[in-house]
Order: sequence, then structure tokens, then C-alpha cells
Amino acid sequence: MNHASTHPELPQGRELRVPGPGGTLSVRHFDGAGPAFVMMHGFPDNQHIYDHLIPHLVGAGRQVVTFDFLGFGESDKPAGATYSFRQQVEDLAAVVDHLSLRRVIPVAHDSSGPAALNFALDYPDRVDGMVLLNCLYAESATMRHPEFIEFFASPALRALTDAVVRSPAQFAWILQFQRARFQEVLADEHRERYHAFLGPLIDANFREQPSSGPAFAQMTGQLLAEEASNSARLPELASIKVPVRLVWGVNDPYLNTGVAEDMLRHLPTGTYHPVQAGHWLQIDVPVETAAAMLS
Repeated sequence: MNHASTHPELPQGRELRVPGPGGTLSVRHFDGAGPAFVMMHGFPDNQHIYDHLIPHLVGAGRQVVTFDFLGFGESDKPAGATYSFRQQVEDLAAVVDHLSLRRVIPVAHDSSGPAALNFALDYPDRVDGMVLLNCLYAESATMRHPEFIEFFASPALRALTDAVVRSPAQFAWILQFQRARFQEVLADEHRERYHAFLGPLIDANFREQPSSGPAFAQMTGQLLAEEASNSARLPELASIKVPVRLVWGVNDPYLNTGVAEDMLRHLPTGTYHPVQAGHWLQIDVPVETAAAMLS
């Protein structure tokens, strides 16, 4: 499971294809003890955002699973497929079932917050704990969507955003604008890792064919409705009885610390673990992120 030189050395694991409701999913499974950390990615990236974190969790003896949602990374991208936040919950369930994992610890980042939290609400007997890494779930007073996401999430701009997805040059310009915005708040060493690792990862997600563009466009187009729907479910979060660790990069200008504070109000078992990092804390500070997850 070794990758290019810009990737960290990964422990021995296995790669497999798991059948999901809409197609097969790309999954990596690293053996270890305890309930598995099942780690999920967000809109613009894929499961490799955890490559710097995996060695620290597996090195501590823990079982780890990562996977690409349908339409992203190396998972299937069927022509004409319909993508949704509900489908992502079902993708998670398919991975857990296929690996015969009795109880798991879902790990959410960015837009996979709804998959993790709604899985915990819908399948409470399958969850042993949760980790939330700078993710969204419901409407929040302090949350700012990245400009890139806000653009694609606006229903009034649907015709324009559809055209942008079909134009690689225009899409690349908007992506580059957003990249610069994220990097403004990063420390120098974190900015270097963004350039060497994260930027190329996101580029490949959209450049390689078939592209993750259709899944990205559909998912962002549903974001505002999903946040409103989950706002109605906020009282249900009190039913989650397992430990929920909110490990948060405090330098995220969009999913800021206020978003974590809002979540904590609805999670009686939630604990807050701030780290000095940006939005992709698992890449910026993997040692500190792993320590908080294992605490």
C-alpha cells in the first residue's frame, strides 16, 4: 500500500471492493484491536486525506477502515448516478456490514458529518463512539461555507454551476481561488504539506476520468436542504449515549470553533479537543489528531 513520495509510509493493510447500493466502493482495511475507526471524507477529496493519520492509529494497535463514497476517489462513478446524503449513510452501512464489524467508531470530516451522525441515530447498536473532525451537520450561526461550496450550493445558480462543472478551465479557476483562501490561515509547514499532498489529491479527484465532478455538484446542490433537515433532528442527538470526541482545527475559517460549540450543546457525551491546525487537521497535525482520538 505504498504511494508516491509525497505520501507517508502506510502500514500493511488490504484493499478491497465492497458492493454498495449504487455501485462498488473502494475500501482499505488495516487490522488492529478494538472497535474500528471508520473514517470518511468530505466533498472535494477522498479517503487519502487520512494517509498521514493512519500510521499513528494503527501504530497504537487500533483497527482502521477508510473508504471512498460512491462517486469519489476510486469508488464507482456510474453514468447518470444519483448521489445524496442518505446514500452516504447507506455506503457507510454497506462497508460496516461487508467487513462484519459489529460496533464501529465513525470518523467524520467536512461534509461527512451527516453520514456519521445520522448513522449513529439510525443504527445506535452499531456505534461504539464517534469522532468529529471539523465537520458540518446542521445550520450554525457562525458557520461559513467556503465560497467554492456556497457557489455550487445556491439553487438560483444551478444553470451556471452545471456549466462550470462541464468546463475544466473554469472549474480549475474557482478551485484555485478556494485553495488560496484555505492556505491564508495555515502555518508555513502546513502550507507546504497542502502544496505537496492535498492540492494534488484534490486536483486528481476532479481531473481523472470518470471525474468526481458530478457527485460533487449533486452533493453540494443538496447541502442547504440537508443542513435544514438535520437542524430538525438536533433534539435527537441527545439520544447518542456513546463518547463523541470533537477534535477541531482552530484555524479553520469556515467550519470554525463556533460550529463545534453548537454541536456540543446537543451532544451530552461530547468532549472538545482543539488543535492548532486548519480545516484538514488530520494532514496538518496527525500526531496530535491521533492522540485526541485515542485519549
